[in-house]
Amino acid sequence: MRKILIPTDFSKNGMNAIRYAVELFKYERCDFFIMHAYADEVYDHNTLVSREIFKELKETIHKNSDSELTKILEEIRQVSPNPRHEYKTLSIFGTLIDEANDLVDKENIDVLIMGTKGKTDDRKLTFGSNTLQVLKYVKCPVLAIPSGCLYTQPKEMLFPSDYLLPYKRRELKLLSTLTQSFRSTIHFLYVSGFEKLSIRQEDNKAFLSTSLPEAKLEFHRAQAEDITTAINQFIKEHKIDFLVMVNSRHSYLESILYQSTIDKIGLHIKIPFLAMQNLERY
Repeated sequence: MRKILIPTDFSKNGMNAIRYAVELFKYERCDFFIMHAYADEVYDHNTLVSREIFKELKETIHKNSDSELTKILEEIRQVSPNPRHEYKTLSIFGTLIDEANDLVDKENIDVLIMGTKGKTDDRKLTFGSNTLQVLKYVKCPVLAIPSGCLYTQPKEMLFPSDYLLPYKRRELKLLSTLTQSFRSTIHFLYVSGFEKLSIRQEDNKAFLSTSLPEAKLEFHRAQAEDITTAINQFIKEHKIDFLVMVNSRHSYLESILYQSTIDKIGLHIKIPFLAMQNLERY
């Protein structure tokens, strides 16, 4: 049974991410937890001037949240009735990161799915503020769906890697399941001027192969000074429709998450983006 957490802000981008999620896992038995954490809406409201108003506002926003979640369930069941899928909705007075991490631990969540942007949909930003925080701090794989990204089967996946990280079996199993469902090819891209790998890199590369026994793997090397340029070029030339990266200390992805504007990153993400967190799970 796959367990999937989908935080939502009830935006068009949020609903698009939900639609993508139910399609991506349509062949699997899944529990979907659709969550709206609304503490910031209450505390940041412009009418909040007293404790009495706080209580009234909190109750009002809670009722609105429940109502919107009910609408989401109705829409999902209309567009994608699937007997393999069960849905649970949660209206929670709390912050997105805290509540998401609590649910990840409590329910042993496999993957969190959300839009790259929410209601603001700022064209200049690769990730909205909520998505950026989730990618940085939530302790499970995060699948971010770009604005307007329509579902297509992930046939060609790109996984840039320097082979310096010992990846986690649990997260590679998630990737393996997706490749089995869609007979996908995973393209590993090593961006370096050095062709020869160290013993550590060779061992980690071999670990990837043994951890993805059912997947079709292709290994590539690009000679480029700039990783971002190499990734953008590879996506275009190989018609990649799904990007995978690992977030860890001193990784390329970590550097991206601390400079969110497109001008600084140059990585134009228009395809689904899976960030594996490479963290211990208990």
